[in-house]
Amino acid sequence: MGRIKELSRKPARTRKRNPVVYLICEGSETEIRYFKHFRSRGCNIDIIPISSQYKSADRLVQKAKATMGNNPYYPDEGDSIWCVFDRDDNSNEVLLRAKQSAQKEGYHLAYSNPSFELWFLLHFVNQQTEVEDCQALIRLLKQPGRLPEYEKNKDYFDVLKPLQATAIQRAKARADQVQKQVLEPISRQSNPLTTVWKLVEHLNSKI
Repeated sequence: MGRIKELSRKPARTRKRNPVVYLICEGSETEIRYFKHFRSRGCNIDIIPISSQYKSADRLVQKAKATMGNNPYYPDEGDSIWCVFDRDDNSNEVLLRAKQSAQKEGYHLAYSNPSFELWFLLHFVNQQTEVEDCQALIRLLKQPGRLPEYEKNKDYFDVLKPLQATAIQRAKARADQVQKQVLEPISRQSNPLTTVWKLVEHLNSKI
């Protein structure tokens, strides 16, 4: 499957078109439920979540390329493609291949180590120490004063929204720390780290 086609524009077309953000996500609906809210909050953007059963990060990026091969894509008008995935059982070699493939195709990565729940947790606490896996993160998330009734695939956007700026600040600070430690962000060693804040800021910039 070839690269995404950057279609030429006809001069006669005058109707303004909203930029499109394509989200290529893992099979879980957790991320999709969260990001769909940006579409309903006056965001001047269309969000098209595309679920993938692939847990392997490099295959997820390949899925993005295959899925988008015949879709209209106008980066000059603000379109962007984001691959949203967790560390899971991906090795550093697989994660590196995913990063390199994404860079080659011009995709953005919203990577969470160890899982997307880290983004939720950062709304409540500045998590700095390593977290073993998704289940360990959920246990932290369900502590009193956070999301004690948390379940995957449920909607928590409105609860989290007032704390979003704090989560962004904490995620950025951790990213800066990883950079100073000369660690590769898209790796197993960056735990805990999430770059979901980049996607959230991008969507917020369209409101």
